This record gives sequence, C-alpha cells and structure tokens, in this order.
Amino acid sequence: MFAATKLRSPVKPAVGRAILGPTGNRFRVSEELRRKTEIAKKKTPPSQQPQQRRMKSVAGMPDSAVRTDFSVDSSSSTDSSSSASDRSPVKISVVPGRAPTRTNGVMRSVKAITDGVTDGSPRILGPVKRCDWITPNSDTLYASFHDEEWGVPVHDDTKLFELLVYSQALAELSWPSILHKREIFRKFFDDFNPSSIVQFSMKRLLSLKVDGALILSEQKLRAIVENAKSVLKVQQEFGSFSNYCWRFVKDKPLRNGYRYGRQVPVKSPKAEFISKDMMQRGFCCVGPTVVYSFLQVAGIVNDHLTTCFRYHECVDQESRAHKTVDGENPSLTSGQ
Repeated sequence: MFAATKLRSPVKPAVGRAILGPTGNRFRVSEELRRKTEIAKKKTPPSQQPQQRRMKSVAGMPDSAVRTDFSVDSSSSTDSSSSASDRSPVKISVVPGRAPTRTNGVMRSVKAITDGVTDGSPRILGPVKRCDWITPNSDTLYASFHDEEWGVPVHDDTKLFELLVYSQALAELSWPSILHKREIFRKFFDDFNPSSIVQFSMKRLLSLKVDGALILSEQKLRAIVENAKSVLKVQQEFGSFSNYCWRFVKDKPLRNGYRYGRQVPVKSPKAEFISKDMMQRGFCCVGPTVVYSFLQVAGIVNDHLTTCFRYHECVDQESRAHKTVDGENPSLTSGQ
C-alpha cells in the first residue's frame, strides 16, 4: 500500500493590501496617535518643555516625598496631580479605594489646601450677566456705555444737560448711533455749555450737518437752544440743574428692581409729573417717554435688571456718594 502523500501548495508571497491587525484597527489608530504625539512634542517650544518635565516627575514621585494635606485619588489622571505640583508648598497623599466623580464633564478628584486656604473643584467663569437688551451681538460701544455710564447717578449740570439732549435724540436715533456721534455732538454744541448754546443763531443750527444731513431735525435743534435757556433759569432758581432734577426723588435714586426686560416701562407716573413741571418752565420736547429715558441714563432711576451685575454696582456707588456727603456736611441731607 502506498501512503497517502500530502500535497502542499507553494508559499505565496505576501500581498501588500490593507488588513486588520491582531487587535483590529485600534492598534493601528494607537500607533498613529503615538506618532502624532511625538511630532507635537518636537514642535513644543523649549520654554514649555521644562514645565512638561516637572509635570511628569510628579507622577513618578516616590512614596517618601508624599505627604498628607493634598489628597489625590489613586485613579486620578497624571495631569490632575501634575497641575498641583507647581503650587508651593504642596502636600500630597494617595487615597486608595475612592473613585473619582465627574460633574459636567469635569473630573473632581483633587482637594488642595495651600497655606490654610481650601482650593476645591475648579471654577469655570462665564460671561457676566447684563440687562436683557445687551446681547452678544450688541454694538461694543453700546455695551461699554451700559457697563460704565448708563444708570450711574449724575450730579454735574453740564453732563445732565448732555444726557437730556441725547434722550430727546432717541426719537430719531438709536443709542449706538448717538454714541458713535457723541464727539460730533459735543463739538457742535460747545461741550453742551448752556451759556454758549443760547447764543446759537438759526443759521448756525442749520449748519450742524453730518454727511450733508442735519444731525437732528430742525425741531429738535430748536428745542436744544430753548432748553439751554430753561436750564439757566433753573440754575438761578434752584442753585443748579442737578438740584432741580434730583429734588423729584429726594436726592435718592429710585430702584424699581425689575427682573425681566419686558417689565421695564417706557414711562412712569413720576416721569409724567416731571414732564409737566419742565414744560411749565419752558422746556421743549420733554414728553414722559423722553423724561423717563433721561431719568434712566442719569441714574435718577436705577432700571438695571436685578440679574445684571451693574444693578448692585450702581447702588453701591450711590451709597458711597451719600456717605461722603454725610461725612462732609450732614446738613445737606437732613430734613429731606
């Protein structure tokens, strides 16, 4: 009998085609990531390399160098422990058997005590909260005006007159447009000096043009001259335009405490009362809506929303101003 012979096919050369490795594509991906990491390390500026070496050295810190006031979970990442190593002094202890927790995508496994001050989980600072009418798309000049000027109590006569003019201009222009033209307004109206404005002739008023057009309508320009005359009369009667304006609120800003923008009115009974009084004194174009806008921007009414960071800042500014006045001359606020 003949033994069955085993037929063996000749060995074929390997074909250069893509195949899955023993561990699937994960092995190849990890190799690719490793190569990218090495390239990134080569591109790292020399100034940052010592810091990276310090971060790595903490992970390999011997037990003799580990102390007990800085607790790190045994499962925490190298970055968590290394970021704390730059603090001085830092004491570290490993707490086994304690799983790290994750909150809002942030691993919270480190508690640090440095110089007696507890440093808890990391804080993520977001944008400050402003009034609803200031949005991320708002004009930057308008946002700065809200953050620095709008609602701040004003007691200077020239500044108050300027804000009154702007409040009247809101019937034709928006706040961003007014703010972009503010330097032009100041140049045209001699820095809002009432004594100078009362001398304006009609010819000069009609020459106040921007790009060939009047900066405001002829009616509004005439009103500015008439209001300058009324401001001078009020100054003679009350000592200052500021005294006249603030006497309606007994020298203390009104706080409406609105939470939502939809609650803020365009006028109020107080504004209607002031409007009538101003008209009787010869002021023009000072309806309740104009007056209320003036009260808001001049800080006579604090209409920042209570959720806005400027609400309490304006309150604090006025409180400090009153303390200063009371300390210098208590009689100024007595009997009001």
